[in-house]
Amino acid sequence: MTPITRREFVGSAALVVLESGRLVGAKGATGRPNLLVIHTDQLSQWALSIYAPTLKHTPNYGKTLVQTPNIDRIGREGAVLTNFFTNSAVCTPSRGCLFTGRYPTSHGAYRNNIELNRDEITIAQVLKNNGYATGYCGKWHLDGPPWPGFMKPERAMGFDDCRWMFNRGHWKKLVEDADGNPSTTGAYREIGDERSYTTDFLANQTIAFVTRQRSQPFCWVVSFPDPHSPYTVREPYMSMHKPNDMPLPRTYRAGAPLGGESDGEVARANDAKAAKRDKKAPGGLQAAKARYCGLVRCIDDNVGRILAALERKGILDNTIIVFTTDHGDYMGEHNLMGKNQWYRTAYQLPFLVRWPEKIKPGAVSERFVTNVDAQQTILGLMGIRPCGREQGRDASPLLRGEKTDWEDVAWIHHSSLQGAGVFTPKYECVVRSNGQNMLFDRENDPEQTNNLANDPAHKAVLDELKQRVIEHHRRLQTPELSWLGQAPASAANR
Repeated sequence: MTPITRREFVGSAALVVLESGRLVGAKGATGRPNLLVIHTDQLSQWALSIYAPTLKHTPNYGKTLVQTPNIDRIGREGAVLTNFFTNSAVCTPSRGCLFTGRYPTSHGAYRNNIELNRDEITIAQVLKNNGYATGYCGKWHLDGPPWPGFMKPERAMGFDDCRWMFNRGHWKKLVEDADGNPSTTGAYREIGDERSYTTDFLANQTIAFVTRQRSQPFCWVVSFPDPHSPYTVREPYMSMHKPNDMPLPRTYRAGAPLGGESDGEVARANDAKAAKRDKKAPGGLQAAKARYCGLVRCIDDNVGRILAALERKGILDNTIIVFTTDHGDYMGEHNLMGKNQWYRTAYQLPFLVRWPEKIKPGAVSERFVTNVDAQQTILGLMGIRPCGREQGRDASPLLRGEKTDWEDVAWIHHSSLQGAGVFTPKYECVVRSNGQNMLFDRENDPEQTNNLANDPAHKAVLDELKQRVIEHHRRLQTPELSWLGQAPASAANR
């Protein structure tokens, strides 16, 4: 398929409707499914009870720290992807991959607080062109530096209902001001109640949107800013889990500082800040982890409310429900907090999808799927043609239980830390501009404690995977080729 420009694609909206002979409608009209994407921020697989007992690289292997029956329901009644990866374990680039199906330097938002290229075509624009009502509430993080940056329709990239769509921030309370406009309350330390706490508030906006009377199907994204730090939540969730019940990672070194989301001097500065924060938090790491679990439980209860609203409306089974996140949280693994860096916990993410019409209950896929595959996969389920600019793959045959040619590979892009890499079933390889490469045996060393990059016995493996990384970036013609020591491909080979 020849890629098209945004102007050509947006201008084709009327043609799409005319070709179908009628406006695409909800169930009872043409049977087109609705789409609901429930997106979270910094949610690790280990924090969901449907994933937790199977993760050998986590301290709670075989245990469940948080009961998440409502989120689990999406997977039990649909499909669970066990090897879903983000291509960049940072908020902005990860979200750009998810909503455009393109890699970070292609969609432009290659590190935090950089706006998405204005000519990108999001899944919302694709569905809008196919007659869908579109909307988004919660954290977006693809419009550059504005903070909170409540979005306007002309900046919302295809999401028409964007009143409660804000660019970035992690406030614990949302309100309407005296004029009825959306507002935060200033300080993160101010925590709302069961109506104004951010997760509850956004769930309420979601329920209002999905239950609204309309003659067309909808595409709605609710993006909860939790369980990202600060690790605070309203009661009863704040004290629901006990610090002493929280296992410490086996790669955690007691007495060493927590932090280090970046390399070099930035890492040391982050370490100092994290150590200072840790002193202020009673119980330290275990207390933070207990509150993190409370944040997840609050999300789960609100997911339950949303599912119940869809059921009452009679549209649950005609709504494709996707649950995922942008990256995980190390929570002390390798003495790291948050995301970034290179270890699998920040990259290997939850991805659940429910749609009884095409997905059998209890389906599990162990094939490697990534953020750049999500847009094509969802559109593939819906039978809607993508815009043609995507760089990912359509995994919908995997969700339908069909046989398809599929390579188990997940590419890592990280412009901020100048690294590039790949996950395969056997290895994770990271090539770094400073020469401090990384190679982990994912099968025999699930906690990634032994870097094999300088092991002579693994030189051939490292060389092969490094070459695969280079060829991937050559195909995309990324800026990383400069520090990878490779000239761009000639026009004849592109």
